Amino acid sequence: MNIVICEDNYEHLQFIQSQILKYSTFHEPSIEIVLSTGQAEDVLSFIEEQRGDCYFLDIELNNEKVKGLELAAAIRKKDPLTNIIFITQHADQLQLTFSYKIAALDFIVKDSPTLLSKQIIDALKVAFERYKQLGESKEEPIFQIKIGEKIKNILLDDIYYFETSHIIHKIMLYEKNGCYEYYGKLKEIEKIDDRFFRCHKSYVINLQHVKEINKKDRIIIMTNGGICQVSHRNLRLLQRRLDEFLCNCLEK
Repeated sequence: MNIVICEDNYEHLQFIQSQILKYSTFHEPSIEIVLSTGQAEDVLSFIEEQRGDCYFLDIELNNEKVKGLELAAAIRKKDPLTNIIFITQHADQLQLTFSYKIAALDFIVKDSPTLLSKQIIDALKVAFERYKQLGESKEEPIFQIKIGEKIKNILLDDIYYFETSHIIHKIMLYEKNGCYEYYGKLKEIEKIDDRFFRCHKSYVINLQHVKEINKKDRIIIMTNGGICQVSHRNLRLLQRRLDEFLCNCLEK
């Protein structure tokens, strides 16, 4: 679960960061801080290219052009499924969040360090439980994998393709933000969604990321530059499935 923190008070930022790192180190290695900043603009730049799973946001960003609630609204517009946790020194500020229709997961009032620590960890636990449930749900466009002790959710839209690993029973997953190796079966992946197609015994591709089909060499070039093989038997079927997928996308 990728965590983003935006807090313009340096001491508070360091405290929040330390509490999350301590909890992830000893209790949940799936939790990782990917951005910790006092600048709203840093978060806006981040969400243009990447995705956070949980945001800890200070409502009162005093020296910022973009305030905490406006930042939260921008995040929510970009990602309706993400968790947003507000932090504030003034409890009366929490009422403002309803006018922005943010649907925050939790509200934390800055109090004594002991109480603040407990609130941060409690909110983190709830966020991670929701993160796991999203990945397990058949309703959401998310694929969940387990890498060692870590759980990772990946948007179906972000997946380029899957490939069998040289390690038996393992699969390589190539997606927008990286490449991961985990235990799994290609025959199960091709059933997840219509966008996935088993083009070869060693590959399952995401049809929405097909850039080019080289029929002579029987290879598929993906939008990330990856090259996947396609069997002679599946070459014609690939073109038909791709046409059907693109047609369905246009109808939507």
